[in-house]
Amino acid sequence: MIRVPGFLVRTGLMLALAFASMGVAAQDGSSASSSPREDNAADRARAAEESSSKDTRVDLTPPKNDEKDHPMSKVPSADENDASDVEEMHPWDPHKAAKNVEVGDFYFKKKNYKAAIERYRDALVYKPNDAVANFRLAESLDKTGNSSEAAAHYQEYLKILPHGPLADDAQKALARLNAQAKPAAAAK
Repeated sequence: MIRVPGFLVRTGLMLALAFASMGVAAQDGSSASSSPREDNAADRARAAEESSSKDTRVDLTPPKNDEKDHPMSKVPSADENDASDVEEMHPWDPHKAAKNVEVGDFYFKKKNYKAAIERYRDALVYKPNDAVANFRLAESLDKTGNSSEAAAHYQEYLKILPHGPLADDAQKALARLNAQAKPAAAAK
């Protein structure tokens, strides 16, 4: 008689039980195969009762007096040469705007005002109402002698943040630029 260790006997019994339960499940699966056929028949019957999208079309024609009641709502056709009212869209990207402001600050510290102006303008493309970019652009424009545009950007900063951290500086710069502009206007 051969002696078999106990763990092998237990493992063998567990495998035998596993195979036996799989066989029972396979037999149950063969009897369950008739239910998907019944489900398909039920789905087809339900589909026959429902309407298709062709049967439920919506009338999209405009009302009878639409052109008279709304004269400015005409959609231009492709063959008309009317000027389009669509403007170029720029993506809203505050991360790119912040990076452009950061690089603009670098150029400003190096006194490369022309490059700083370009970076601040780029920042305003990605985030048009950026108060810091407007203020720094105004400072750079002021340093290059473009006082009228600088004043406009100082005003834009004050419009965005009237009580912001740089509001006092913007108001002082505007007062100085306005004082410079008055004698220049009187000299003309």
